[in-house]
Amino acid sequence: MKIEVDTHSHTLASGHAYNTMREMARMAAEKGLKGLAVTEHAPEMPGSTNPFYFHNLKVVPRQMEGIRLLLGVELNIMNEAGEVDLSDRTLQPLDISIASLHIPCYHGEKTKEAVLEAYIHTMERDTVDIIGHPDDGRFPVDYEKLVKAAKETGTLLEINNSSLSPYGYRENTRENSIQMLKFCKQYGTKVVLGTDAHVDAAIGEYPYVFEVLEAVDFPEELVANTTLDKLLASLKRNKNLR
Repeated sequence: MKIEVDTHSHTLASGHAYNTMREMARMAAEKGLKGLAVTEHAPEMPGSTNPFYFHNLKVVPRQMEGIRLLLGVELNIMNEAGEVDLSDRTLQPLDISIASLHIPCYHGEKTKEAVLEAYIHTMERDTVDIIGHPDDGRFPVDYEKLVKAAKETGTLLEINNSSLSPYGYRENTRENSIQMLKFCKQYGTKVVLGTDAHVDAAIGEYPYVFEVLEAVDFPEELVANTTLDKLLASLKRNKNLR
């Protein structure tokens, strides 16, 4: 399977990543990608940037080093109500948005019921395109209900290579990814493959993701970022413009 767009990456602006936007774009081009989503951590993540950064992304060219840049954000889901740390007014002009649960930023309960509620309310937002790394066992969830809600709301679910890495810190990610993929296959829910690259060398590298896809014989037609055009057509924000 060939992936044309890496949908999840971070630059120096996120505070704990190690390359500039141009360095990331150059590496993506060298690896043969056609697009790269730069999704900086939103303000509630310690050490990250502030809302003005996202307001000003309009000045950044969307073509760089011969590839298409999708400039967006990785939001923090704050609680069971699905509150996130940027306003819809800030999110609407962006090219892409991921929303994720992170230990320093989530202030809700961590029961299966509460986590599912947080995800569902987040997915009901028109300005959230992707749920990031829903594989983390520290946030247990009913994957069948999550997958069905993603299908109903047109939200993409991420299979995250960094989560699956032996160096990853999230818990039970392989087992959870496989369980989620089986339900995605059953219900026809689309996923995206994201590296969650915090350094340029990680862009476009999916060895651990491909292993779990093969384990469940996951159909390529349900992977949204195999081509740039397919990804753009699959993003909720673009569907809502039609």
